[in-house]
Amino acid sequence: MPDEPLELGEIATPTWNVHNDKMAEVGFLTIARRLPSLVSQALRMAWGASPRDTLATISLNLLGGVFTAFGLLATTGVLTALFSEGPTPDRVMAALPSLALVGGAAVLRTTVQAGAGWAESRLTPQITRLTEERLYGLTSRVELVAYDDPEFHDALERAGGRGAAVADSVVSGAVDVVTAAVGIVAAAGVLGVLHPVLLPLLLLAVLPDAWAAVRSARMRYSTMYGLIPARRRKWIIAELLAERESAAEVRSFTMRGFLLRMYDAVARAEQEVMLRLARRQTFVRLIGEALGGLGTALVYVALGVLLALAAIPLAVAGTAVLAIRSGQSSLSSLLYATNRLYEQGLYFTDFLEFCADAERRLTALRPTPAPEGFDRIAASGVTFTYPGADEPALRDVSIEIKRGEVIAFVGENGSGKTTLAKILAGLYEPDSGTVCWDSTDLREVNPEDLRLRTAVIAQDHTRWPLTARYNITMGTDKGPEALDAAAAVAGADEVIAGLPHRYRTLLDRRFKDGHELSGGQWQRIAVARGFHRDASLLICDEPTAALDARAEHALFERIRHHSDGRTVLLITHRLASVRYADRIYVLDHGKVTEQGDHATLMSLDGLYADLYTLQAAAYR
Repeated sequence: MPDEPLELGEIATPTWNVHNDKMAEVGFLTIARRLPSLVSQALRMAWGASPRDTLATISLNLLGGVFTAFGLLATTGVLTALFSEGPTPDRVMAALPSLALVGGAAVLRTTVQAGAGWAESRLTPQITRLTEERLYGLTSRVELVAYDDPEFHDALERAGGRGAAVADSVVSGAVDVVTAAVGIVAAAGVLGVLHPVLLPLLLLAVLPDAWAAVRSARMRYSTMYGLIPARRRKWIIAELLAERESAAEVRSFTMRGFLLRMYDAVARAEQEVMLRLARRQTFVRLIGEALGGLGTALVYVALGVLLALAAIPLAVAGTAVLAIRSGQSSLSSLLYATNRLYEQGLYFTDFLEFCADAERRLTALRPTPAPEGFDRIAASGVTFTYPGADEPALRDVSIEIKRGEVIAFVGENGSGKTTLAKILAGLYEPDSGTVCWDSTDLREVNPEDLRLRTAVIAQDHTRWPLTARYNITMGTDKGPEALDAAAAVAGADEVIAGLPHRYRTLLDRRFKDGHELSGGQWQRIAVARGFHRDASLLICDEPTAALDARAEHALFERIRHHSDGRTVLLITHRLASVRYADRIYVLDHGKVTEQGDHATLMSLDGLYADLYTLQAAAYR
């Protein structure tokens, strides 16, 4: 129904704008008080990225301020010569030396400012690289359980979204603040040298414009903050209208008209808000310009009085006007740079706080080397609770795995199967209890070394945007024979044979000449990845979830034959696939309730027998 009111709903503020409410509430004085700390943080980071370019940027900007002041003072000599008595040619000739100084100062100022810009442009990519390396170096090293902590995940979203992205902007903002401050100091210094009474005139001239600029900026910022949900809603609707994932349903459900109505409703509401903002800003600018004009008039009146009283010469008055104009320009730049630096600093602080928290979550170095293999893995009294969870995922679990065995974990969803497997692989550490490879406690082993000796085939495997070769070898190429053998065991050789460039085919359609696989084909690649590692312990977590019945049967046959001399831990809901396991552990609500081979568990007539019979009945 075209006239039906639209239920647009509310959309949460994205992490990119999470601090906009703080910016909308604080005043300029609050921002100014935090300015020294932000500038200090930015310059320390810049120094860490490149001491040479940082020093060049700051030094050249300071030198530019010196040349600005020198040029203004030299202007006094030009005006004094021009305003003196005598023939015009003589006065022009007398002004030439001072004019040369003014021109030289302008050239030098332009040159050093260009040098400062060049040094800053060199500094920016170095800061970006340093920031990103620090962020991703930490995110790839923190303990895996951190990703199950909602607070860590939220902090990562903020740090990885805008936090790291604004690092170079924080430095640029700090440099702009310093540059503008130097410009104001230069103008004030010139006025102080010319005559002390001229300093108050600088404030009289610049404060009205400053008030108008700050007021207009705060109005715009508050408006933009209020529009964030609406603009995000527009972005979401636009994606639905233009993205490949939704294109088929937009057409099959004839959603085009409805979505366009929603888009138009949001766009019109945004338009009205922006029009009101334009009216308010125009009114503020008119007041500011009127007050600024009044201030400028008072400046000229004051200069006229000083001239009438012979307190200053005419040349000094002319130089004072130029200095005041220069100060106005520098103050405008300072206000803008200060607001920008404070805003970016809020997000940059998120980045710094996340990095500090991530460093606390890193595993400390451990002296014990990881064992090359094992004869026996034993978990004793293992208890584990996810961050923020009320109940443990595992409770006092004890199991044993011998080298060369095929072990199966079965149970209903949420019983703790995958959690226990991750603890055995060294991905999680238990809250209490021990996991030992022979006599080596895994708490004393560097997790990275242990993971080199385990392989995990996960149900929710990653579809890496890499070539087929790298999707299997994961950067640890052992030669073509090992690659072909792993692909053959997993049945991925058939997938590779159908690719246009075989192992060199890029498995991501977003790239040129990229190729996309089906879910079952991706799963075969993931299985080949696990086999290629040729690890002491192979963990298969629902490895056949995306396979058809024939492929599933073939894969389990391959796993059984491939496990000759190797240890395989199999997690699956399809119990027909585990009946040949050497030992089956049944988990229920985080506890091992049954264990034994298939025949033993069926004779117990417990949970395993119940689940197996239920599945078997579905096929009769």
